[in-house]
Amino acid sequence: MAAKTGARVLAACGATFGAAAAWKNEASAATVDYPPKGLSKGVRELPKWIQAGCGDKEYFCPEKGALFPANFAPDEMPDLSKHSNFMAEVLREQPELYAKYKDTYTKNGVGLAKCIKTGVDNPGHPMIKTCGIVAGDEESYTVFADLFEPIVSARHGGYARDAVHPTDMELSHVLDTKIDPSGKYVLTSRVRTGRSVRGIRLPPSIGFDERRELERVCVKGLLNLKGVLKGDYYPLHGSMSYKPKIGGMSNEEEEFLRSAGNLFQEPDSTLLLASGMGRHWPDARGIYHNTAKNFFVWVGEEDHLRIVSMQKGDDIKDVFSRFAIACNEVQKVLTSEGYDFMHNGHLGFILTCPSNLGTGLRAGQMLQIPLISARKDFKNICKKMGLQARGAAGVDSASVGGKWDISNADRLGKSEVELVNIMIKGNAKIVAWEKLLEQGKTAEVEAQIKAL
Repeated sequence: MAAKTGARVLAACGATFGAAAAWKNEASAATVDYPPKGLSKGVRELPKWIQAGCGDKEYFCPEKGALFPANFAPDEMPDLSKHSNFMAEVLREQPELYAKYKDTYTKNGVGLAKCIKTGVDNPGHPMIKTCGIVAGDEESYTVFADLFEPIVSARHGGYARDAVHPTDMELSHVLDTKIDPSGKYVLTSRVRTGRSVRGIRLPPSIGFDERRELERVCVKGLLNLKGVLKGDYYPLHGSMSYKPKIGGMSNEEEEFLRSAGNLFQEPDSTLLLASGMGRHWPDARGIYHNTAKNFFVWVGEEDHLRIVSMQKGDDIKDVFSRFAIACNEVQKVLTSEGYDFMHNGHLGFILTCPSNLGTGLRAGQMLQIPLISARKDFKNICKKMGLQARGAAGVDSASVGGKWDISNADRLGKSEVELVNIMIKGNAKIVAWEKLLEQGKTAEVEAQIKAL
């Protein structure tokens, strides 16, 4: 049941988490030049508008128009008439929801203001619609259900409030289809998802000591991985939270991760800063990777965990195998510590942004397909097959040299295996079309596309 303002649940939940964490790190002694009392050295070298979101306080930056409070909702609903996000759309249609929830908090002290601040502070672009809302804890999705549910449905193309999300991580259910027998077209394969740890608030609301407890228990699980998944944990450069590596990873390790595209850095957008993602940066954040460097886990970024399995070539089944084993083994350690992953039958795995609910999974491959992708309707063709085509640099980036990152479009309402199989079948067709176009068989390609 939600608590009301007068209960001052924020103070109460702080004491609860402090007691639950029984773990103390000698490096946690607060100083004026490190969170939570100050800013870390690396952060102090960043622009002031980024610094404003990397300390202990909520993001407030007049320069960027980030003025909405995070800890309480004003009596009057903010003007959302020019905003382009799903949250603003729902509140414009149902303004009574703001009045209903403005004084409501979850048991962990998460209020409406915390959830919608990023969507209020960032009006968005008319052609690019974000969710405009984040969850501060697992309970946010149920306490503020009348607001979250229509956003979830709109973001995922229709999803009923009584819908059940399927989960299937069984490797034997993944298709054996060979996507690229020649090895010419599929450059790399990747599966990634997020996971949240039940009993710990999500990144928009997590406290300083609470974040360190998250790092402790997650790293314990990761260091328990064996075989091809065995590796080590590297805190972000400048982090003082992890005893074995006070000060974080070396400059050499940081450069390797950056050059390979596997390093996450401080938030540099007001969307993330207003969401609270930068608080206490870089404390209790880091990256685990195996010896082969084809399995990575980000700890403490936008979600508690971001799990990535990847390798060269088209063997997505091998990639998925590492991914599934790692999720299972880390979960075993979490349960032994009294935790578990956040999950329910309706929304699947719970993550910070509603866009990633369900599986949170993106199974994709980098394809070299200059001929088929030259079509003006290429992205629409992918969409018909349940796929999303991105440039090599990510969402909304342009393709260079016919390289495209093509992955499953859906997250919610279909299982992990279903989404991987959608990607396998779709990419196999794309590769086959590229081969036919190389042979000049344009009519045959047109007929197959028309039949989709």
